[in-house]
Amino acid sequence: MVADGIAVFSRDVTKVFGRGDTQVHALRGIDLEIRLGELTMLVGPSGSGKTTLLSVITGLLDATSGELVVLGERPTALSPEELILFRRENLGFVFQQYNLIPALTAAENVAVPLLAGGVKRQQAVARGKELLATLGMAHRAHALPSELSGGEQQRVALARALVHEPRLIVCDEPTSALDGRTGHAVMELLSATAVRPDRAVIIVTHDARIFDFADQIAHMDDGRIVSLEENRKNGALTNGLVAASETWSLAEPDARSYTTTGD
Repeated sequence: MVADGIAVFSRDVTKVFGRGDTQVHALRGIDLEIRLGELTMLVGPSGSGKTTLLSVITGLLDATSGELVVLGERPTALSPEELILFRRENLGFVFQQYNLIPALTAAENVAVPLLAGGVKRQQAVARGKELLATLGMAHRAHALPSELSGGEQQRVALARALVHEPRLIVCDEPTSALDGRTGHAVMELLSATAVRPDRAVIIVTHDARIFDFADQIAHMDDGRIVSLEENRKNGALTNGLVAASETWSLAEPDARSYTTTGD
């Protein structure tokens, strides 16, 4: 039985691709609990299983074996139609490359999850504008993605993930394409707007600069969780990682110069 306050419960979850001699064991017995009200990071080298685990949690991939419960549901017990509805109602996604639709304005991009859920266009776009305003983007609501800086596009992507009030937000490398100052600002914004008692946030990242924002860090290697770190009340992680000493301004950071890391 899954305890109250647990958004994701995983016990001995595996994922195997292929058969026979071509088998690839992407996940090897994952034990993990992700709590509501917290931000959990999945970290580790490329090929360690981070993205595969995120895909299994979100129902984009089926686990090969083990027990997985997400927001009280077992994804493998849902039909394809039920799984699509479950994701649409409960999950918000922030992608590494933002995945904004070029022909839509910022407000229209934010409105996409509402439109997919059957909300009328005028109402959905109005809600998108309201949410952009809370993120300091009211003056950019009518701009196209090509007219936005990297930091502004990331704010639009975050608003799109939040607009339908999901209980689980998943982020794939949200800061890897941003300079340090802008990445820190995005994480400040994510922590302030996405993390709340009835919602969990999961971030896959290589970016050690943002580790101090996590409540829990799951270190992965070769398809396994090799260590877990819990955040102390004073903001330092149990292995001695210290919170960054510099506070970055949220006032319209310039993100046009990028530094990239491999996935």
